[in-house]
Amino acid sequence: MLDLLGPSDEARIGEIARQATSRSVAEADSERRFQDLLQALPAAIYTTDAEGRITFFNQACIDFAGRTPKVGEMWCVTWKLYLPDGTPLPHDECPMAIALKQNRPIRDVEAVAERPDGTRICFMPYPTPLRDERGGLVGAVNMLVDITARKQAEQRMMLLAYEVDHRSNNLLAVTQAILRLTKAETGAEFQAAFQGRLSALANVQRLFSESRWTGASLKTIVEEELRPYAGGDGERIRIVGEDIRLPATLAQSIAVAVHELATNAAKYGALSTRSGRLNIHWETTEAEPLVLRWSEHGGPRVNEPPTRTGFGVGAVDGIIRTLRGRVSRQWRPEGLVCELSFPEA
Repeated sequence: MLDLLGPSDEARIGEIARQATSRSVAEADSERRFQDLLQALPAAIYTTDAEGRITFFNQACIDFAGRTPKVGEMWCVTWKLYLPDGTPLPHDECPMAIALKQNRPIRDVEAVAERPDGTRICFMPYPTPLRDERGGLVGAVNMLVDITARKQAEQRMMLLAYEVDHRSNNLLAVTQAILRLTKAETGAEFQAAFQGRLSALANVQRLFSESRWTGASLKTIVEEELRPYAGGDGERIRIVGEDIRLPATLAQSIAVAVHELATNAAKYGALSTRSGRLNIHWETTEAEPLVLRWSEHGGPRVNEPPTRTGFGVGAVDGIIRTLRGRVSRQWRPEGLVCELSFPEA
């Protein structure tokens, strides 16, 4: 065949061969640069041929999937797939498979990838068909975007909304109970008593907010309720007890109870005189999860227990009973000793 060709023909064939070789080298160089670019990206990206066989994946894919895929595997680099509701998703029905089978990009879908170690990742895929210059399908490229942190944030927001709703209802119920238990002989007395108890509740809510709803500090509740009566030397009130985080209902009840005990002590008991002293001590045991002891001394001498039950006493008893708690009082000559116990705290 070559013997039949003239010098000019051989030159043309040589030129065509050189051009073909040059194009092949250029295409290979372009392909290498393209893969280097994808390898450098932090996003998990892989490509397939038109049948769905994996042709390339970057290091981010390995990190994402928790495994090293193999070139030639079908459809996806992940180990197992699930729909957002937990239903298993076969790989031949995954978004990349749909994009190739229907020859169209897939957007706005979510899926869950399970790694071989059992951990799961919520992600959004972006499979996009690749076409040649004539529009024919030659493969696809897919980017997997990890949205686990966003989904966890959404879940936390839903839980927070539920918690706020629950606590609002709880607070409303406690407020209604306080309103029902608050009694007075005059409108001014009722207003002062009710406002004081609401203030105690508001303080507890602030403590919960500051702790991001992990609990309210018992020590802080007691300290803040008694701060107006502490005096300058700090010796008038003694608070002893290991700090405990209280759930909402218990914290609210203790705050209102301490508020009422302090109010009564300031009117009639140890906090009504400069010489009066107050000790508050609490402890937890297996028999009694929480016992708080209130002891007054140095105030007006108590000759006998009061014959009339004050409105504040009734409020404390009613609030503690809502938690199946118990209240005991001893009217000693040196002052009141009150014990609050919560066996089901």
